[in-house]
Amino acid sequence: MTVTKMSWRPQYRSSKFRNVYGKVANREHCFDGIPITKNVHDNHFCAVNTRFLAIVTESAGGGSFLVIPLEQTGRIEPNYPKVCGHQGNVLDIKWNPFIDNIIASCSEDTSVRIWEIPEGGLKRNMTEALLELHGHSRRVGLVEWHPTTNNILFSAGYDYKVLIWNLDVGEPVKMIDCHSDVILCMSFNTDGSLLTTTCKDKKLRVIEPRSGRVLQEANCKNHRVNRVVFLGNMKRLLTTGVSRWNTRQIALWDQEDLSMPLIEEEIDGLSGLLFPFYDADTHMLYLAGKGDGNIRYYEISSEKPFLSYLMEFRSPAPQKGLGVMPKHGLDVSACEVFRFYKLVTLKGLIEPISMIVPRRSDSYQEDIYPMTPGTEPALTPDEWLGGINRDPVLMSLKEGYKKSSKMVFKAPIKEKKSVVVNGIDLLENVPPRTENEVRNISYYVHRSWKRETFTFQLWASGL
Repeated sequence: MTVTKMSWRPQYRSSKFRNVYGKVANREHCFDGIPITKNVHDNHFCAVNTRFLAIVTESAGGGSFLVIPLEQTGRIEPNYPKVCGHQGNVLDIKWNPFIDNIIASCSEDTSVRIWEIPEGGLKRNMTEALLELHGHSRRVGLVEWHPTTNNILFSAGYDYKVLIWNLDVGEPVKMIDCHSDVILCMSFNTDGSLLTTTCKDKKLRVIEPRSGRVLQEANCKNHRVNRVVFLGNMKRLLTTGVSRWNTRQIALWDQEDLSMPLIEEEIDGLSGLLFPFYDADTHMLYLAGKGDGNIRYYEISSEKPFLSYLMEFRSPAPQKGLGVMPKHGLDVSACEVFRFYKLVTLKGLIEPISMIVPRRSDSYQEDIYPMTPGTEPALTPDEWLGGINRDPVLMSLKEGYKKSSKMVFKAPIKEKKSVVVNGIDLLENVPPRTENEVRNISYYVHRSWKRETFTFQLWASGL
């Protein structure tokens, strides 16, 4: 009898992240009793930094979100103060990466607002925003801060436009008008010189944001794109979407040639959206499915096979969205390389999940914590708008993160006036595009006409 010996080599022997595991925080370190929004908009409804956790909540009339200091874990009281200045549902919230008490929000009321959270959190409901930004003619679905420039904010609306706001003056300074349908996702490369978007028109675009010029465009018929993320400085994009067989799928692209994806990989047959998260320091990609409790993680490389599956974190509780802690807020002593804040709507629970590299040594693990983008901006708005690009200002995590940002946001004094960008007044009357908008306008006009008629009849009869 002849025995054939097969040489077998573990595929991920060289990876230092092959044994990364997810650790759920104890119940006392979770945030409980939170009325998480039931809105079906495909966003995370959650934003986190080293000081605060912000969550969009259910509210009767208007839109609101909670801002909770991170140390205030446990059960949150039902009457806990909210940020509640919007007249419509809040659709997205994002913390300023350089000033940790400034948060941007956008809403169905067509506005973008900038809020300043007081030291120690809210003591009463906050209704007055630091800045109200009006420029979109329809609801605003996304906001993103520029990764290296202070006070530059991007917003994407259902009017198919991306507006670039200079918060030093409180006005939109550029408009990107190349999309023919609703923008689903925006992502920047490392220095913020390129913007990539996915759109309901089934196209993936790479855009030079200051000029609005489309550098690359892919018509994704076989891979219907939903979300996109730049993979650091690798000149690669990763998209999540749906294949022609309605299975969840990911695709890897060369940012300089979107004619064909480098690879496509089917994930599973579930229907929920796949949220991608990329950690440029570890080259790890996390895929979290909306409506299921799993988080898969991969290692990205510049050589084939490009994408190497590592492991999967499993949980029975479905996630509505996920917030991500910035790198300088992680526990380096526990070898934590990523931290999610998972929204569990059915339980009204926010659950921290730490991704940990198992190491026996207690010393600082320099190989898993390279220099990382810190809290100092590399550029002023005028420098960036003038055409300068600069990489993020890096910091070391070796001594543990203690430094607080010295930057303070100063709101410009604004007068009510027209908002003109690229020669177009953004606030002038815009014709309705959908049947619902026509119906709503007709309803309000009819109701107003009836009220005026009734008032006239009362006046005519001497009452």
